[in-house]
Amino acid sequence: MRLERGWGKVFPRRWDCARPLPQAAVLVVQSFPCYRGTGARLRYVAPDWSEIRIELPLSRRTRNYVGTIFGGSLYGAVDPIYMIMLIHRLGPEFVCGTKPPPSSSRSRAGDSAGAVRDSGLELAAIRASLETQRSVDRVYTVELADAAGTVCARLKR
Repeated sequence: MRLERGWGKVFPRRWDCARPLPQAAVLVVQSFPCYRGTGARLRYVAPDWSEIRIELPLSRRTRNYVGTIFGGSLYGAVDPIYMIMLIHRLGPEFVCGTKPPPSSSRSRAGDSAGAVRDSGLELAAIRASLETQRSVDRVYTVELADAAGTVCARLKR
């Protein structure tokens, strides 16, 4: 995840003037064709954007040749979540983007769900780092678990 300060003034974002409510953002993200194609669904967005829960069912659309969830669906489901969360939590003067993923570990993934959480301490650390640096790279780990709570995939974003 790449975070930069100051580019929002050069390249203004469409949603800078009015931040959408989390409920409206769920509808926007789920109606975006690229996200719909992953098979994932947003199930919850906290009012302050500190937590987002996703669900990725094993279905005909997400199943690979050996009967587990396709890796592209896993990454596609998790890829924009931290970026969206940080855009709303940091504000319009910061630019957030994603980078190619580092390594990950997977087991036989079936129906899975995960929660992405962010504490206020992480936001303070990002802002402090950007006071002295032009950009900061962060790596976050997301765990997707099945209904029994067994971790199926550990993805780094």
